[in-house]
Amino acid sequence: MKTKYILFSIALLLSVRLNAQVNVDFVSENFSDKKAYKEAAKHFDQGRILFKQASEIYNIQLKFFIDDNYFLPSGINEMQGAGLDGFKKALEEFKIAYLFNPNCAILNYKMAICYYNIPVQRLLGLSYIEKAIMLNPVVDELAQYYLGRLYHLHAQWDKAVIAYGAYRVTLTSNPDGNKAKIVDIARKSRECFAGQEMQRNPQRVFIDNIGEMINSNEAEYSPIITADESSMFFTSRRATTGKQKFDKDMQYFEDLYQSVYTDGKWSAGVNIGKPINSDVHDATAGISPDGQKLYVYRQTKGGDLYESVLKGNRWTEPQRMNKNINSKKHESTVSLSYDGKKLYFISDKNGGIGNRDIYFSTMDSKNNWGPSTNIGVPINTVYGEEGVFIHPDGKTIYFSSQGHNTMGGYDIFKSEFSNGSWGEPINLGWPINGPDDDVFFVISANGKHGYFATNKAGGYGEKDIYKITFLGPEKTLALSAEDNLLAGVARPVKNVESLMPVDIITAQVTILKGTVTDKSTQLPLGASIEIVDNTLNQTIATFTGNSVSGKYLVSLPSGKNYGIAVKMDGYLFQSENFDIPVIATYQEIIKNIELEKIDVGATIVLRNIFFDTDKSTLKIESSIELDRLVDILQDNSTLRIELSGYTDSRGNDEYNLKLSEARAKACVDYLVAHKIKSTRLEFKGFGETNAIDSNDTEVGRANNRRTEFKILSK
Repeated sequence: MKTKYILFSIALLLSVRLNAQVNVDFVSENFSDKKAYKEAAKHFDQGRILFKQASEIYNIQLKFFIDDNYFLPSGINEMQGAGLDGFKKALEEFKIAYLFNPNCAILNYKMAICYYNIPVQRLLGLSYIEKAIMLNPVVDELAQYYLGRLYHLHAQWDKAVIAYGAYRVTLTSNPDGNKAKIVDIARKSRECFAGQEMQRNPQRVFIDNIGEMINSNEAEYSPIITADESSMFFTSRRATTGKQKFDKDMQYFEDLYQSVYTDGKWSAGVNIGKPINSDVHDATAGISPDGQKLYVYRQTKGGDLYESVLKGNRWTEPQRMNKNINSKKHESTVSLSYDGKKLYFISDKNGGIGNRDIYFSTMDSKNNWGPSTNIGVPINTVYGEEGVFIHPDGKTIYFSSQGHNTMGGYDIFKSEFSNGSWGEPINLGWPINGPDDDVFFVISANGKHGYFATNKAGGYGEKDIYKITFLGPEKTLALSAEDNLLAGVARPVKNVESLMPVDIITAQVTILKGTVTDKSTQLPLGASIEIVDNTLNQTIATFTGNSVSGKYLVSLPSGKNYGIAVKMDGYLFQSENFDIPVIATYQEIIKNIELEKIDVGATIVLRNIFFDTDKSTLKIESSIELDRLVDILQDNSTLRIELSGYTDSRGNDEYNLKLSEARAKACVDYLVAHKIKSTRLEFKGFGETNAIDSNDTEVGRANNRRTEFKILSK
């Protein structure tokens, strides 16, 4: 037995010795096959030349990116793509040399760096840098740093912290000269601790690559969507609309593409061409909730923002936004508030908190953007913010940041506006965010889907667009024993850890949309849609529908009583009223509107005229609706009209008849007080007759309590 043990031990030692890997430098004396060595060395040397050239391009790009001449933020994937072509070519040469000598430390190290600088393959670099350090622990002064970075990107948090710590030790010989690097390593270690904690408590989401209809083997990013999620625009670095000219980073210029959501899927992305795209960088910056205004980034004067308007089915020539928005520095993403009165954007203009901050500007009475204001802390940090998006609910802002408790690069955060200030930003968590850059997040008005750009394993190109489906709180089901067995066997289609309920947004907004047409011809009309806050008696927004399709879309945050007036020259306006409680969650209302021309017999219901209970006294919030009547009568000086009052069925017939007539007269008195001749006006009360809805419900009774306007003669 003892002899067998000794023999086994010797065999084991021999096995370990034979399989032990030692560093084998690429020098002739290490190889007996000189011919094979010569061929392999040729590829190794060529790879080193290409590697050096790619590294030099990277260093040139460092300054170029700092100058901010193109849209993708500096720092994204640590300037991914700079020298990309050179690193790819160098890697191909190194692969051939590797077949001959896989145990060369410097070869493994350089292969790891090549992979690291090819975004779609960067995670493959980990095994090579591990091997390089195993073969030669001091293969390069940056080896432990890159080992830490690759562990970090693989979400191997503990190993990353150890590697970062090892790299930090190499910096202590010159702590003053390496102060910035030491601070950076400490920061990256904190990111690992944050990532580790968030990975323990993943959010309930599905995350899917949006697919090859939109993503390509080039970079796609900066998705923007309309509030109803019917249309998406995004940026891609495919062949350009102009000459297929490469930029300084050896990639195609940026262009805008569009996709439409039909039959439950996104259509193939189509380059939207001129006048939006040009021969330089053009990128998606933002879109209005109704999709009628498009904001574009262009490579002018350091990078500026432009606005284009959809006229029918054509975009107008993008117009550079004013000096309150654009500066001599770099401006990028834009988000427009639900009422179109406030613009949020990114800029690195002088006087900011970090290298890129979120600013906002408010539209003045002349429809010009006023001076911009830094949104300040707690949102902006000393690092960088990017990809701002204000939800149509008007109170929730999303953005990406390199600060706060990011788990690496840019993470996506949200903040809510309450009591006059923005709340502390909240990291959206794992797996929405990861150790790489997660940027340009937008979310549908209903809060069910989000879209963002990131670089994940298995993607199509350098950066892809991904779709998030928010699952909401996990529900507890009452299952039988048999059901429990089946539930235990069943697996979700998508491989996502789902332990914690996600609280991304409880959408408190109503989307009102539809088409406006001529009642007689059914042809579409590009009408004006006026939104009134009846509580404040103020017009808060005015939108214009599409002149070709007649489509319109407005966002109405919960907690207000809204008056809606749809107007067009030559037509009677149509009035609607929506009372949306504070607690109301997302709803989508489709309201197709037919406008009548100003002709004899044309009638409209005035839904935003209000009286005190059981009285004929007009409430102040009725003035905006009545002023519209004044405008019609002033613009059409020969019109004679009748104002008719109606009540619901509560109360006796005589009382209702008198009340309805008194209310109609109150409207006539208002018009006379505003210089409309009484000879052009008639009034009549109809009580509870001619009901237009059921009197059995409160909603029906509210509809029956109304004032109507009818043209008697022209």
